[in-house]
Amino acid sequence: QRELVESGGGSVQAGGSLRLTCTVYGSTHIRFCLGWFRQAPGSGREGVATIDRDGSTAYSDSVKGRFSISRDEHKNTLYLQMNSLKPEDTAMYYCVADFGWFCAGTLKKTDLAGWGQGTQVTVSS
Repeated sequence: QRELVESGGGSVQAGGSLRLTCTVYGSTHIRFCLGWFRQAPGSGREGVATIDRDGSTAYSDSVKGRFSISRDEHKNTLYLQMNSLKPEDTAMYYCVADFGWFCAGTLKKTDLAGWGQGTQVTVSS
């Protein structure tokens, strides 16, 4: 059984908004370091945003000021609110979990504890 299940992707025009949702199951704790990565066609995976046990967040420079990561502990759910979307935001978005409570350079990591199956986001110009 997958422990990270994403939803909320879709197609939107540039300037629009989407909210991605990741439901956390099993042994992955909602207060672990959790985050979102993305992968565009022909590109490697890119760390987008993370949130740690204490609610501290980090963002890649490419999304800072436009995207916001949050969680609802009662619903065991992680969110990524994406505003002012651009065509270059088009990618498969993955919910991820790191090893432990705190995010130490998680945005740059390739070895993570868990990955969701991904949800597609397509932004048209």
